[in-house]
Amino acid sequence: MIQISSNFDSGNVEVISADNPLDIRLNIRKDNNSEFYQWFHFRLSGIRGQACSMVIENAKGAAYADGWEGYEVVASYDRQHWFRVDTDYQQQKLQFELTPEYDTVWFAYFAPFSHERHQNMVAEVQGAKRVNLINLGSTLDGRDLDLLHFVGDGDGQRKKIWCIARQHPGESMAEWWMEGFLARLVDETDPVVREIFKQADIYAIPNMNPDGSVRGHLRTNANGANLNREWKNPTMQRSPEVFLTREKMRATGVDFCLDVHGDEALPYNFIAGAEGIPSWSDQRAKQLNSFKETYAQISPDFQTKIGYPVSPAGTANLSMCTNWVAEEFNCLSMTLEMPFKDTVESPDEEQGWSPERCRHLGSAMVDTIWARFQDF
Repeated sequence: MIQISSNFDSGNVEVISADNPLDIRLNIRKDNNSEFYQWFHFRLSGIRGQACSMVIENAKGAAYADGWEGYEVVASYDRQHWFRVDTDYQQQKLQFELTPEYDTVWFAYFAPFSHERHQNMVAEVQGAKRVNLINLGSTLDGRDLDLLHFVGDGDGQRKKIWCIARQHPGESMAEWWMEGFLARLVDETDPVVREIFKQADIYAIPNMNPDGSVRGHLRTNANGANLNREWKNPTMQRSPEVFLTREKMRATGVDFCLDVHGDEALPYNFIAGAEGIPSWSDQRAKQLNSFKETYAQISPDFQTKIGYPVSPAGTANLSMCTNWVAEEFNCLSMTLEMPFKDTVESPDEEQGWSPERCRHLGSAMVDTIWARFQDF
């Protein structure tokens, strides 16, 4: 007997019909108090050896329907290794097929990063020599907003490097990236890490939106707020995650900021800058371009040719993190985007863009920060 469930961390699916394994029909649930939806995550049981065909009926109305073109669903039998399955976007519906090798298989928009894994990660990292695990405050659902502060050496003036991830909860690749970044920073035998901490403190928020992550949202927090449009005027009632982070940034100062995301449509890793802010300058443009070029030299999975259109001067949306931070602190600030699909220039036929590759890209950021440190 076919069973479909999503009553677990980051689960999201609505079952229309599941009587026939060759005609399983599903919908994606909207974010709370929002029209956004695209993230899905569910468990299919009782189908070992049976050919299964699934259709997401409301795919056309998803937040970024163009992103379905060329996309393949991820699946896992052990929730550790995620592989791609045959997927088509036809007649405005997302269709995918699999003949499971085991009794139960999990499907998702991208490999999930659970809240339990988040808890384990921050607990492990806080055991490192120089790390303080700080609870910035509570989210609307009462979860902790975790900040990892890596304290640099000596009493002198140190640069303040900020990295935040997963403002948009469905972009789970951002926290996989953060896992690789943090793993590198806790290695005291790494000569690059040692040199960075002679001159800098690092502040990392691995998950800016734990409520949306657990609820199975694509884009918003528990109240339906898109956090990356809240930076100009956040409130504790609507977007405490941003309000608390801004207050901490103002207390510490910011010399460099990276906001880590995922993009539904573009099959590339790329960086978007703050070109449209009022204070943008030729010097800042040179620093941004040098940073991107260095990242591409260090990681073949990163590229600089394809990305978002550059905002004309003076047109930046200051409610977005990268723009607000760049203007508020007069610093180099940027957004890293990773794909839900695969990278065009360095594809992996089995997994596409994957947690493993996210971690490597996160690790490569440490080298890039050190190589461009003089620009901060």
